[in-house]
Amino acid sequence: MVGVSDEPGPGQARAAEAAPAARPVLSLALASMLEEVHAHSGAVYLLRPDEPVLEMVVHAGMPRAFAAPWERVGLSARVPVADAAREKRLVWVGGEEQMAQHYPRIAVVLPYPFALAAAPVATERAMYGAVYVTWPGAHPAELSDWERDHLLAACERLALRLERAAKANRPLGHGPDVVAAPIAGVAGTLGSVEAVRMVSRLPYGLLSLDLHGRIGFVNAAAADLLGRPADELLGSLLWVSVPWLNDPVYEDRYRAALLSQQVASFVAMRPPGEWLSFHMYPSTTGLSVRINRARGVADVAHSAPRKDPGPSRLVTISQVLSLAGALTEAVGVEDVVQLVWNEVAPAAGSRAMVILRSQGGRLHVLGHRGYPDPHIVERFNGLPLSERTPGTHALNSGVPAFFDTQDQLERLYPERHETPDGFAAWAYLPLIASGRPVGTCVLAYSEPHPFPADERAVLTSLGGLIAQALERALLYDAKHRLAHGLQQALLPHSLAPPPGIEAAARYLPATHGMEIGGDFYDLVPTRPLAAAVIGDVQGHNVTAAGLMGQIRTGVRAYTTVGQAPHEVMSSTNRLLIDLGADLFASCLYLRLDPAHGRAVMARAGHPPPLLRRPDGRVRVLDLAGGPLLGIDAGAVYPTTEVSLAPGSVLVLYTDGLVESPGVDIEDALVDLGGLLSDLGDQPLEDLADALIRHSAASREGVDDVAVLLLRACDDG
Repeated sequence: MVGVSDEPGPGQARAAEAAPAARPVLSLALASMLEEVHAHSGAVYLLRPDEPVLEMVVHAGMPRAFAAPWERVGLSARVPVADAAREKRLVWVGGEEQMAQHYPRIAVVLPYPFALAAAPVATERAMYGAVYVTWPGAHPAELSDWERDHLLAACERLALRLERAAKANRPLGHGPDVVAAPIAGVAGTLGSVEAVRMVSRLPYGLLSLDLHGRIGFVNAAAADLLGRPADELLGSLLWVSVPWLNDPVYEDRYRAALLSQQVASFVAMRPPGEWLSFHMYPSTTGLSVRINRARGVADVAHSAPRKDPGPSRLVTISQVLSLAGALTEAVGVEDVVQLVWNEVAPAAGSRAMVILRSQGGRLHVLGHRGYPDPHIVERFNGLPLSERTPGTHALNSGVPAFFDTQDQLERLYPERHETPDGFAAWAYLPLIASGRPVGTCVLAYSEPHPFPADERAVLTSLGGLIAQALERALLYDAKHRLAHGLQQALLPHSLAPPPGIEAAARYLPATHGMEIGGDFYDLVPTRPLAAAVIGDVQGHNVTAAGLMGQIRTGVRAYTTVGQAPHEVMSSTNRLLIDLGADLFASCLYLRLDPAHGRAVMARAGHPPPLLRRPDGRVRVLDLAGGPLLGIDAGAVYPTTEVSLAPGSVLVLYTDGLVESPGVDIEDALVDLGGLLSDLGDQPLEDLADALIRHSAASREGVDDVAVLLLRACDDG
């Protein structure tokens, strides 16, 4: 028996219902854009007027389910359409490698060979949204000038249409998705009848699937191999009508074929033990599938995917993969809050969210977004867990709570008849990690919102992922505060320069990682002279910080007993070796004599200081020096005397101020010298701030930075 479906699919039916003259502008604009640049799928996003969210309003060329995780994206999210709209530029992703490099979360969900371009839809006066289009994996790695120009021109025309519609007070909303239309003028001809007869005689199975995966044609051999009558297969989804094909692995091959426009294949076991091979041949109108009996694979039966009858889980898995990937990037608590707002809230359709922490038997607000009045969420702060509220009940019971409407909430919690947050539906997700409650995530919706079973399952799963990310973030923040609190305690709280010297210092901890650094500085008064020191202990851990404190104490002690600069360095070197810490340290030590306008310096492997003369000239001081402290007990540290005229500025610093990956150290020193020359006459505190802002470390947060500035001035 051979079957051909005469029933149009949902996408075709919608297209048929909308006459060409009445079809929404956005659908026509997108279809025209795809045809113009020869792309095979795409979507139009519009920026919502009431929140910084891009919403997909029309999709073309592929099932909308493929883009389900990105139906709604925050404007600050790291996805191509958001980048294009936010930065008002064209974004090009030339293939799998570029997608994995620049947008790893998308690559996890769609690990297929395809190219993508996203462009803003905007005029000089307003931003309306963005568009993305895709090409098969065979597209060249670079976007041609012709494609770029035509895509941008099409987006400009669309923006002008949106602008005119807005001025006429007839905004353009959602349009029907544009799917491939059936080829006209074939069915019913003698040639097509003969083609069906020919296919029916083939010994292997043949199927035709539309873009949504619905079966439009099946020959007798395919129906026999699948074990289902042809009339039951026609018009249905392959993995729904054939239960043993209902597995995300097989759907993944279908997606791979459509997105890459390359042949894909897989092997599946038909119960009780017959193996079949499936080859999918894609085009922009659908797929042709060839089915054969697979030979020689009985011995790999143990690797067959598990059967799981039931509805397709494609959208659910895509969403969880994308959002789970986002949460793995969160480091601190604030990162978790922002990622939930950027990624989870738009995907779930919520307009506000708050994350609460359970501590000491009470709830505490860790962060919130979307509430028009920040004081609204303060009612959660300090709320006892014994209080009967939806949030505490979800946390105590470990069971999420979903309220479709305000009436539903009031029936279960009559004492909370008022809803001061002004929203109409809520999801309360318990955050349980390592078997213990961490907190609650509350998603609020501006309109009544039904929560079907599959959406509840997704949100519940995301609650577990959020809990794990939050637990890691809380631990990170606690260790970060402890580590940097320890380091701040080991640094001087104030500087006491001698007469004739002004001083200012800054310390900037690294923001990447939670390890503590070993940078230190100090100013030791020994009237009428003074000593200054700056250094950096190898490593970023508590041991390095503790050793830094011991070195600073040793330098103070040796200075106080009157040792000369070279003696202080030698004594400190022997101290470090005697401590047996197996760590090294760089150090720069100088004895200041403001009365005679000079400084005597000794250096142990430390970056050279900069000196700005009163006339604005800056030079790097080429000081004699010895090895790092802690290497050679017999090391010698020669000294250099430098003249300090009134108005001169000495800049002592650690390597984090000038070192950056890919930047030559000499170029960095030249840039720093230029800045010092331009700003050296400013008050010393302002100059210190400017140097820190300029530093590579302040932009990248990869290393600690310590800066000590000394200016010679007239005494009195």
